[in-house]
Amino acid sequence: MTRWLGIALLPDAAHLKAAIGLQRELGGEHPLRPPLTPDGNLPHVTVFQGPFTDALDPKTELEKLGDSVPLPGALRLAARGIVYQPTGWVFLSLERPGLLMSLQEAALAALDGRLDREAFDRTKDTSRFSEPERASFARYGYRYTGEAYAPHITLGRAEEDVARELVRTAPERAAVPAEWVFDRLSFYVMGEHGAHAETLAERPLGPE
Repeated sequence: MTRWLGIALLPDAAHLKAAIGLQRELGGEHPLRPPLTPDGNLPHVTVFQGPFTDALDPKTELEKLGDSVPLPGALRLAARGIVYQPTGWVFLSLERPGLLMSLQEAALAALDGRLDREAFDRTKDTSRFSEPERASFARYGYRYTGEAYAPHITLGRAEEDVARELVRTAPERAAVPAEWVFDRLSFYVMGEHGAHAETLAERPLGPE
């Protein structure tokens, strides 16, 4: 059976709360979906996500990944602003340091053979993807890998015109912390719009 799973960075307690508040402030009268919560859909930065075979063991793979890349106990990422992404997505864009690229590369190398490529959505409309995004999607079933990797916290999705307006007026609606701190890695079950719906395994950054 195919399982739709992901690996993510989770924010520390203060920034988890900040992300939840940011989504609510930004959406206002147009709530973004799915709602972020501290014990349900967690704010996160996806490293990779996709359809996997039953052979994958999340806890084992997460431990191996955490040991394969020398990560600090806390990873600090600068905010790049609230951005719109086709179609209807509202992202908090974050910087893309070399360490984060190395983490994704390690994840792709370890998990490539566990992907259920027959489950890739070959009918998906990729006309508004960039060329690197199309190449990433064709190879891995995920839009943001390699050159196309765009670290972000998904603040939610809305109707196209609403999403564009929320991004345009974001500076008036909410204050965005300049830096975001992440202290854990998670293997999770994908929910609505790829949300971090259930944690299957978790480990702190840095050596255990």
